[in-house]
Amino acid sequence: MLLAKTLKSSTFKLALVAIATFGLIVSAIIAYVYFATLAYVRSRLGDVGDHDSFAATIELALIAFAVLLLVLAGVAAVLVTRRTVGRIEQINATSRAIMLSGLDQRIPLRGSHDEWDSVAENLNQMLDRIETLMGEVKQVSDNVAHDLRTPLTRMRGRLEKAYHAPRNSETDAALIGDTIADLDAVLGMFTSITRISEIETRARKGGFRDLNLAEIASEVVELYDAAAEQDGTRLTLAGEKNVPVTGDRDLLFDAIANLVDNAIKHGRTSGRVIVTCKAGEGGAVIAVADDGPGIPADQRDHVFKRFYRLEQSRYTPGNGLGLSLVAAIARLHGAEIELSDNVPGLEFKLTFPSTKG
Repeated sequence: MLLAKTLKSSTFKLALVAIATFGLIVSAIIAYVYFATLAYVRSRLGDVGDHDSFAATIELALIAFAVLLLVLAGVAAVLVTRRTVGRIEQINATSRAIMLSGLDQRIPLRGSHDEWDSVAENLNQMLDRIETLMGEVKQVSDNVAHDLRTPLTRMRGRLEKAYHAPRNSETDAALIGDTIADLDAVLGMFTSITRISEIETRARKGGFRDLNLAEIASEVVELYDAAAEQDGTRLTLAGEKNVPVTGDRDLLFDAIANLVDNAIKHGRTSGRVIVTCKAGEGGAVIAVADDGPGIPADQRDHVFKRFYRLEQSRYTPGNGLGLSLVAAIARLHGAEIELSDNVPGLEFKLTFPSTKG
């Protein structure tokens, strides 16, 4: 079956065309050698000797050489094409298995480290990436369903209770206010998802300008100062006053605001949150440090996923999208995110590329 596919394949046909072209070139060379040799012999020996016998011997040798060359070329074409078709069939078979059973199949490698192994390895890596993304989509869907169930259930319960109760203006007003608050939370969740998707599609690069990162951080600290004071947290700004960076002002403000809000929520009561800006050799750097419980090292890569929340954060306000937004903004600006222990607490650090040259 594989031989039949080999003989029908376009690769084999292309190989035959190449062999035919090569054969014509070789035939021309052989004809040139044949007639040149006869001419040389006649010029040297004249009519003396058996020219016909010598010519017949040369013809036989050249014909045998041409036939042998064509046979070897044909066998080589079949073998090479068969190997190529065999590897393509492996890829096709794996693709069909994936379409039928799922993403758990992978293209086998032969260990030859040739270009076909490279193609198979790249396709396997692509399948790994697709499987990871599908898992994340499922996780996001599950988390969205879980996070929506609570406010929607509360709203339905209130409305059902109000439906069966006699009308009361104060009670109805409170019901409407609570329902609006829950609806705002749900709408805020969808707004955050849309905003993250917009940033990830790099639709906002047109708003990039030369900015002072320290000035933006100062505005964020001023905005959250009252909330920190109410929580008993000391929110301070340290570092340099002029830290140049290129980016979108609104997005950078949102990223820093999310980091500060996260630090205040998860830091210690009557603790301290420090926002530090400085211009490093590699570019602008901003760090937000708190003195809370921190994040275990094995979970630090997961906190930037949408809706991911640590167990100790389940009962704090939020929807698990803040750090996802920070990660999207960082990627858009080419910034690196680093999480490190603050002993006690955690430090989020964003390092932006240099604005020079």
